[in-house]
Amino acid sequence: MSAARCLTELLGPRPRLTLVIAEAQVAEIWVEGRAPLITIRDYDWGETDPEPSRDRDGFPFTKINWRGPAWALGLSLHPPAKETSMAQPDLKHIPLDELRISKLNMRHGRKKPDVSDILPSIRESGLRQTLLVRREGKYYGVIAGRRRFFALKEIAKQTGETPLVPCAIMTEKDAASAIAASVIENVGRLPATEMEQYQAFKRLHDEGKAIEDIATFFGVTELLVRRVLALASLAEPIRKLYAEDELDRETIRALTLATPDQQAEWLRLIESESERAPIGRSCKAWITGGTTITTDKALFDLETYEGQVTADLFGEHGVFADADQFWQAQSTAIAERIEAYKAGGWADVICLERGAYFHRWDHVQCAMEDGGKVFIEVRHDGTVQFHEGQLTSAEARKRQQRSNGEGDTVPAEIRPEMSGPLAEYILLHRHAAAQASLAASPAIALRLMVAHAMAGSALWDVRPHELRARKDETQASVEGSTSVAALTEKSAHTDALFKALNVNPALRRNGDDYRLCELFSALLAMSDEEVLTVLASVMARTLEAGNGIVEAVLHVCGTDLSAAWKPDDVFFDLTKDKRAINAMIGDIATLSLAESCRAETGKAQKQELANRISGEGCEANPDWRPGWMQVPPTRLVEGAGSPPADAWTRIASLFEAGAENASDETPEHQDAA
Repeated sequence: MSAARCLTELLGPRPRLTLVIAEAQVAEIWVEGRAPLITIRDYDWGETDPEPSRDRDGFPFTKINWRGPAWALGLSLHPPAKETSMAQPDLKHIPLDELRISKLNMRHGRKKPDVSDILPSIRESGLRQTLLVRREGKYYGVIAGRRRFFALKEIAKQTGETPLVPCAIMTEKDAASAIAASVIENVGRLPATEMEQYQAFKRLHDEGKAIEDIATFFGVTELLVRRVLALASLAEPIRKLYAEDELDRETIRALTLATPDQQAEWLRLIESESERAPIGRSCKAWITGGTTITTDKALFDLETYEGQVTADLFGEHGVFADADQFWQAQSTAIAERIEAYKAGGWADVICLERGAYFHRWDHVQCAMEDGGKVFIEVRHDGTVQFHEGQLTSAEARKRQQRSNGEGDTVPAEIRPEMSGPLAEYILLHRHAAAQASLAASPAIALRLMVAHAMAGSALWDVRPHELRARKDETQASVEGSTSVAALTEKSAHTDALFKALNVNPALRRNGDDYRLCELFSALLAMSDEEVLTVLASVMARTLEAGNGIVEAVLHVCGTDLSAAWKPDDVFFDLTKDKRAINAMIGDIATLSLAESCRAETGKAQKQELANRISGEGCEANPDWRPGWMQVPPTRLVEGAGSPPADAWTRIASLFEAGAENASDETPEHQDAA
């Protein structure tokens, strides 16, 4: 029997490793059909690691538990001569006090992040994932690893020691790669907003990166990059509103189509106290306009116009009665302007199709003498804009490459095979067919709905509940509760289902279609039971606080609140209404005891209540809970406002047959009576 066969019988068949190659790089790694946990032994870092691991021969190495996607490892099939500077950075341990957050980090300037989740592991085991830095003056700027940097600063503050930090040092000249590294670190880990992506993508675009290169590097579609970069056409006040979540995505995308004058008018409306600005779908209709064309849009002399013009007694301008006749005259005037431009020496004048938009972000300024062109933008409402001295970014790059002697390597630009209207026609028919198929496939629809709840879309705006209490004591009490611990455990279990498929399970807002499809494909690979587990976890994490649906869930699920909560110090500190405290004493003890304590201070009554719970001088009652924390909740002071009781009163009749609302009316109803 051969040695190989003996080993096979002892250890079983050898596991099969599969590498998925895309664009000459390792895009995915699979072992026996599953994405493995990847551990890296780096002997280069081990030489300078102050606390290295050692192999069986005694050689030092640094152990790295890789958490990112396989393609982010930088594994390449190119020979070393062709690899980028990012593939083999210099490796070094740098004192913490020599590090600063780089201005190229996409989260530079933002408030200090919460690092409580990673602080314990770093304090116990040290930092095992390198920071990506670049030399910036006398310090090193942190490109990727901002939260790890702040965690190390917190540990240094507590211990008084300055640790050595394992760092990968990038070249100072490669700003585009530095920005890319920062974006990929944040997009892959935290739910970066579109505005954050815009700021970083725009820096990359300004550094000369092509749209297709940005899309390929980050594993997103070119359409997503174009949509994010389209935010460049927005006025700064509008971008600020979006960054502060004051505008939804449908509105912001509609505003990218607006002219500067339209944006200024929209800002006036949004700030007006008497007028309303169009939002959502109505915003796009407002921007694109209808069939009404006013006389201020005409490029021709109105005195020579033979068509009918209707006077508008309530507006500043008249209205063209016949749109077709207007466009005949307008087209003639545009043709005359084109001839005038050409006679003036412009190399080319391009008139865009009516309704097509001039994307400022994808063009660069170029003087007429240097080959700049004129682009004419014609809107459906009759507006015509002339953009002088422009070149597309792609054409500008080609000219730059030709000037550097690289002209032979630049491929010719290929015109799209579909016009805008044809593409819309094809896409809408495909959409209708997909809708009909989805309506007949409930199992698939369930998985797609879960994916939408996790990633969102232009029509879905879902976000997880963020625990933010006004008082730190309340925050700490809830975070330390058994309920939060149980949800965290369930979420970790469902997250593991996605991580096993090499998919990031984070809930994000403003997700793109690639992210949505990534989650959808993972859910299709799960069983019905696993999908329902994910659904339950996602629903729990996106449940809104402080309203009737919380009371409905507690009622329908038969939740035992006595197992989830008990009166703690924070509860007693926040409870200050003597009427409520006295009612609790009457509930846990007797009405006569409550009456005898009525004249005492609130502090004294709370002490009596605490004694009754713990059994000081009486029988202990540890399972007692106030009416506020029962299912259903009850108010303690008759007629007084009680948020949980009021919420239940509004919806009780939907879940309890013959529920008596009259006995527990809200204060508003009582006032009305």
